[in-house]
Amino acid sequence: MKKNVKKNVKKQAVRIRPAKFPEMRSIIVLVIAAVLFLAAFFTIHSEDVLQNAGEIFSEYGGELVEFEKATVTGIVSEELEPDEAADGALSGAQALSVTVRSGRYKGEEMVVYNYIGPLSGVPVSVGNSVMITIKTRSDGTYDATVYEFNRIPVLAVFVLLFFAAVIIIGGRTGLKSLIGLIVTIICLFSLLIPLLLRGAPTIFTTFIMCAYIALVSFTILGGVHRKTISAFLGTVSGTFLAMSFGLAAQHFAKIDGLRLEDAEPLLQLKYTGVSIGLHIQGLLVAAIIICALGAVMDVAMSISSSLEEIHAANPALPQKELFRSGMNIGRDMVGTMTNTLILAFLGSEFTLIIFLYSRELTFRHLFSTAFISLETISGISASIGMVLAIPLTALISSVMVSKKQR
Repeated sequence: MKKNVKKNVKKQAVRIRPAKFPEMRSIIVLVIAAVLFLAAFFTIHSEDVLQNAGEIFSEYGGELVEFEKATVTGIVSEELEPDEAADGALSGAQALSVTVRSGRYKGEEMVVYNYIGPLSGVPVSVGNSVMITIKTRSDGTYDATVYEFNRIPVLAVFVLLFFAAVIIIGGRTGLKSLIGLIVTIICLFSLLIPLLLRGAPTIFTTFIMCAYIALVSFTILGGVHRKTISAFLGTVSGTFLAMSFGLAAQHFAKIDGLRLEDAEPLLQLKYTGVSIGLHIQGLLVAAIIICALGAVMDVAMSISSSLEEIHAANPALPQKELFRSGMNIGRDMVGTMTNTLILAFLGSEFTLIIFLYSRELTFRHLFSTAFISLETISGISASIGMVLAIPLTALISSVMVSKKQR
């Protein structure tokens, strides 16, 4: 009897030891990802691709233009009156005494003008922090105006509140998700955008970067586990399908990134002689890939995690039944997630939609406009990728979960 107990204990000990290997695999994956990130980062930023652009924006008409932080110390004069067309928003100008808090003029007192209208500028009071534009001429004289209210402190407070809510409610998992979010933001601004400005293929580069972000995020969140592997494969598949439908819709609808309303400044940048290699025509599909990534990751991880729990509760459940359970879970997510994507696209341009609707355009006129076509293509393509990721993730996860483990 004692021998059997010893054998059982020994077997359990042998089974427990390999549990450390998934953690080691996760560390290896993250180390490799970090090395790739650093190599790409230092390669990309070895020279400033926007050096030309910086010179054009900082020197305009023989003037050196600087944006600095300042504090309002007094109101010299102001002429403000309500604008009835803009629901009573104030219009006019203020002459302000400010103390400069950054840059070459730090510590100096100067008078700046704040021009206010319904579409730009807000009235400020004594003690407010503002961003000012200082234009210095070659003879040393300068003019200064209020560029905008300094919103960085307010935004920082709300970001901290968001972080606190996620950590308090989500605990350790919430902290991991925040780390993944930070990694995503760093990758987009430190790698993807500089690569696109250097002339890298827009769609292919965006897809590879999104796959990299998904890999790192899932590894941070759940380690290298069959659950996260299934979610990663489902995410890559769903994002690829969203990209494919976006390309098809772009081709047949005869519309591309050049029709994006935000493409005009980029074209103007090229017209001024700034040497950037950005391929603007691929920006529409690139935006679809990025927008689809979050929703597809959410769906893929939810299904993969659910099937893992179902298998843990009933290990004898066959692969066919696991797949069916994954599909049932996915169907419940389709309605809300599709609404989320469509409403996200429409909500971002809600003001323009109201303007178009107020003109009482016909159905054919409205949906032939570039704006409505772009938003429709973007929302539907991302939604298709998310929906088709459900059966793919359910299939991959059910196969991996039901597979006999060593």
